[in-house]
Amino acid sequence: MNQLLILDRDGVINEDSDHYVKSVDEWIPIPGSIEAIARLSQAGYQVVVATNQSGLARGYFQLDDLVAMHEKMSRLVEAAGGKLEGVFYCPHGPDDGCDCRKPAPGLIDQIERALNCSAKDSFIVGDSLRDLEAGLAKGCRPVLVKTGKGKRTLAKGLPFPDVAVHESLTDFVDHLLR
Repeated sequence: MNQLLILDRDGVINEDSDHYVKSVDEWIPIPGSIEAIARLSQAGYQVVVATNQSGLARGYFQLDDLVAMHEKMSRLVEAAGGKLEGVFYCPHGPDDGCDCRKPAPGLIDQIERALNCSAKDSFIVGDSLRDLEAGLAKGCRPVLVKTGKGKRTLAKGLPFPDVAVHESLTDFVDHLLR
């Protein structure tokens, strides 16, 4: 099958923080998320992460810190029997005018080029409107999880129909693989 499935990071895979996740020690997986990724991978999905990391531009952490967080995430997924096909991040701040900061679809363009595939009709799982908007711009199927900032996002109301809403990544994966 090898269908693409795109995950946001903070608030979907790991605990989010309004003060930014700045170190490998602060990168704490949401219970069940690592196993959920492994199950997706085992079911034939190409799982990738697309994440805004403006903490780099803001000077809250260094690239080495981000690399260490992503290595930890990948190691945990591999230990659970799964695989991440890639981790794509935007290092820019909100005023940098880049095309990769979600809601712009540039990260998804990078994923398509790197994996030589189309993201159209792939699931994109996020906890914020900007995650879903980036996916919708590329024809993805949006999924909102209530972890992280998901409940706040839902409370504001979703401006578009056909968004699947799940309690967590684990809940979504249970539903998808049922």
